[in-house]
Amino acid sequence: MRRIALLTAVTFVGGFSLTVNAQTWPARPIRMINAYAPGGASDVVARAFAAKLTESLGQQVTVDPRVGAGGNIAAELAARSPADGYTLLMATFFLATNQSLYTKLSWDPQKDFAPISMLTAAPLILCVHPSLPVKNTQELIALAKKRSGELDYPSAGNGSSMHLASELFNMMAGIKASHVPYKGSGPGVLDLISGRLHFMLNPMPEPMPFVKAGKLRGLATSTLKRISALPELPPIADVLPGYEVLTWQGLVAPAGTPVEIITRLNSELVKALKNQEFESRMRGMGLELYGTTPQQFTQFIRDENAKWTKVIKATGAHID
Repeated sequence: MRRIALLTAVTFVGGFSLTVNAQTWPARPIRMINAYAPGGASDVVARAFAAKLTESLGQQVTVDPRVGAGGNIAAELAARSPADGYTLLMATFFLATNQSLYTKLSWDPQKDFAPISMLTAAPLILCVHPSLPVKNTQELIALAKKRSGELDYPSAGNGSSMHLASELFNMMAGIKASHVPYKGSGPGVLDLISGRLHFMLNPMPEPMPFVKAGKLRGLATSTLKRISALPELPPIADVLPGYEVLTWQGLVAPAGTPVEIITRLNSELVKALKNQEFESRMRGMGLELYGTTPQQFTQFIRDENAKWTKVIKATGAHID
């Protein structure tokens, strides 16, 4: 692509041309759209990076929660926003799964966004209520086969990472368990603690304190290797080879955002991830840090999409 001396890009919004000067960007506040409600893991990550970008860019970066429809509301809003660097989307699991979960989408995860960087990821913890007579993954699978269809597991809603991770686990283990969808992961965690449910695969930051306190029994993690935050737990992959699920967060912009702006944002995000205090805070939440190039993040999303398309087709976990 020919490089323009003034580093300008022209997009069209409502029939009017909008000139974006990447040299003077940012000249006003930036909005970071997030698909999840305040207080959740995605919101905490979004606000942490928004604060770091505010410091480094010299303009306020605010988190705009647009909750609902499994991430589709947030994604559509971001996809239809001007490609001027003033609207960003905190991309998570839904960016790689919704194309297969929904028969019709008003946005295209491959065409409508310009990936900036994968930021963080967290494994899921396989845990059970302490009263369940299992102490490891093998025993849980054996019990689920013995009591086929009787064990219940929660999720944060149909199509969520908890739901699809559990479907993948059930498929690979050859078991049948009953899915109980909630509006968010919190109520499911509480019902597991109370004994109303039997087992759960939940992103690490939320169940970890309850596992450490003995209110839940951790069996394994969804990584290929043991993790430093919970070294006592083996990976599910020790029993089901190849099983790996990560809940991840990254930043994308509307397609057509000037490459100079994407490059600047990537540089600032990678710099934030190398900050010792910031890194320590993120790892304390059970998060692994990445800071990829835009190209690496693009490939990661494609790989995730291919993986979950197969799982959704095999399990029939469609939403409409």
